[in-house]
Formats: sequence, structure tokens, C-alpha cells
Amino acid sequence: MPTDSIWSFRADSGYVEGRDPTGFAVHASDGAVGRVDRQAGHFGMRHLVVDTGVWVFGRSALVPVGVVRRVDPAARTVTLGCTRAEVKAAPRFRTDSETMDRAYLAAVGDYYHRLAVGEAPRP
Repeated sequence: MPTDSIWSFRADSGYVEGRDPTGFAVHASDGAVGRVDRQAGHFGMRHLVVDTGVWVFGRSALVPVGVVRRVDPAARTVTLGCTRAEVKAAPRFRTDSETMDRAYLAAVGDYYHRLAVGEAPRP
């Protein structure tokens, strides 16, 4: 998977351009992760900010849209192509300003890209 594709919805994901997934439940391959707080796409790096609730001590996670395997508008769900532990181990999302930080976004993209190609992510 090319690195840029981590920032684009897969053609077979069911995502419809212009449809806002805010509020949709987010599921990893092994269980619930949280809810989509918002979608953003600064610098062409489209991503979801996911409110994980109490699961990860009330913090949010930033997930590139290329990690999304399925969007089901009827069920209001987004299914990711990774596990809960992989979401939790991603570079930590601390503040909204990070959605505008190219270096942070690149680190997140690199982490998820390595998962997609089956490499061990760098710490």
C-alpha cells in the first residue's frame, strides 16, 4: 500500500464523499474503539479523530481514513482494519493542534502504513 493511500478511503469501503461520519461508532477487528468525533483533512492527510471514551482513559485517537475497511451509514458504524491494541499503540493524540502538525500526521501515517504492509511499527 503506498503511503499516500493511508490518507484516502478505500474505494470498497462504502464511504460516500460528502457524508459526515461524525457520531458513528468505531470498531476495530477485535471490538469497540469509540465514536467519530470529527473528520479532517489538513494537507491532504484525511483522518478521523475518534473519542475512545473510558477505554483509553478518556483520550482521543487520530486514525487515517485509509485504515477504514467499512463505513455502514445505515448502522452508523466505521470498521477499522486493525486491532484495538494497535489503535492504542499509535502515536498519542494530545491536542487539536496536532491535526495541523505535518510531522505528527506523518508519524501517524507511517505507523499505520507499516501495520498495513505487515511491518513492525517503529516506537
